[in-house]
Amino acid sequence: MNEVHKTLFIPLYGKSQVSRKGIILKDPMAEKIWEAESFPIHGKSKSKWLAYNMAMRARVFDDWTGAMLRADKDALVLHIGCGLDSRCLRVKEPYRNWIDADFPEVLSLREKYYQVNDAYRMMAMDATEAEQIERLPDSEAAIVILEGVSMYLTNQQVSRLFQALEKKYSCLHILMDVYTEFGAKASKYKNPVNDVGVTKLYGIDDMERFLKGTKIKFKGELSFTPDALVNELKSFERVFFKLMFTGTLYRKIYRLYGLELLS
Repeated sequence: MNEVHKTLFIPLYGKSQVSRKGIILKDPMAEKIWEAESFPIHGKSKSKWLAYNMAMRARVFDDWTGAMLRADKDALVLHIGCGLDSRCLRVKEPYRNWIDADFPEVLSLREKYYQVNDAYRMMAMDATEAEQIERLPDSEAAIVILEGVSMYLTNQQVSRLFQALEKKYSCLHILMDVYTEFGAKASKYKNPVNDVGVTKLYGIDDMERFLKGTKIKFKGELSFTPDALVNELKSFERVFFKLMFTGTLYRKIYRLYGLELLS
């Protein structure tokens, strides 16, 4: 796997460790895959604080996906850059069509652990090649999960991806985490992905401005660290975690946005 592909093991490690603690996120598949496929994790990637943060981010995406499915059970769920994530198992709302998409090399590993069926499929996709969106199944609405993806794409590539999505689907619900431009620049000096060789990341400062020229609208900002999840930590850990991941400086680096296109 190349350096970008190796980044998928950072959240996998975090989710597996937190799942073993029995807090925030129940993810037995992450535990299973990490035990079988792991390689030595060093530096910031091994931080328990980052593990908590990755698990909370995953839980927020899970809860949002479940809410979107409750609102529209017929919508296509599209997880772009799925890595080895088990959201298709963690989300308990029934779905009729879920596609996990990633590079072929990632899917070849994923296929060892996930079984396709009438409702669940995997599809090879490079998010930098927006024209590949046309190969996706037709649907009136799509629930699009972009977790840990945008920072590896240039702004132009993200824009082309959005244009392809709005051309394909008349109704879109998108949840997307982004680095700010400051966060992308700062990541050169302090970011867990540096530990697996990634040195170039990209940021977006003004999402509403970024969306101009598309039909997709900014719906609102979500928290990576809801109080209910932070409160599952022990008292000392909770205080320290809040200092690291819930302050003003953190929001200057990293944001979570809900977007939508309504027919």
